[in-house]
Amino acid sequence: MKINFITGNKHKVKEAKHIFENFGIEVQHLNIGYPEIQGELIEVASFGAVNVSSRLNEPVIVEDAGLFIKALNWFPGVYSSYVQETIGNKGILKLMNNVNDRYAEFRSVIGFCKPNSEPVTFLGTVRGHISFKEKGDFGFAFDPLFYPEGYKKTFGELKTEEKNKFSHRRKALEKFAMWYKYYRGD
Repeated sequence: MKINFITGNKHKVKEAKHIFENFGIEVQHLNIGYPEIQGELIEVASFGAVNVSSRLNEPVIVEDAGLFIKALNWFPGVYSSYVQETIGNKGILKLMNNVNDRYAEFRSVIGFCKPNSEPVTFLGTVRGHISFKEKGDFGFAFDPLFYPEGYKKTFGELKTEEKNKFSHRRKALEKFAMWYKYYRGD
């Protein structure tokens, strides 16, 4: 069983391959772009999966993820990549200056679509809170700012293998893999 994973991020592909091995699913990585609409994560992933599936005439998955901070009205959310490139972690910490409610979530959505079909989505979430300073050299983007619930280390302090055991992306990828292998009804 094989699935096309559309992404430019090799870290995501590596994580997916590791997870999908347990389900007997082979990952074919394709780095082709697709338009990212303005909307919620589920809308972005759905639209991307439909777009690429129709262009390739093959089943595909895409993934969209973001950091959602409650005190900032769930910002940066779908704008996480842009915010990381423009203001970065220091900018987020500045926005959180004097903010007591530091609750945040990392969310990941896998969008799956076959040609001429409706997309199906799978959400993975990790709850936690924003630190007061960057901590850790592992991971990427907002990882050094995010303490997952029940941990005394940020994602940036956790080695990739440890983080990937319970990451938001893992949760979404596992939900998809279970559905793809057992429930899709082809």
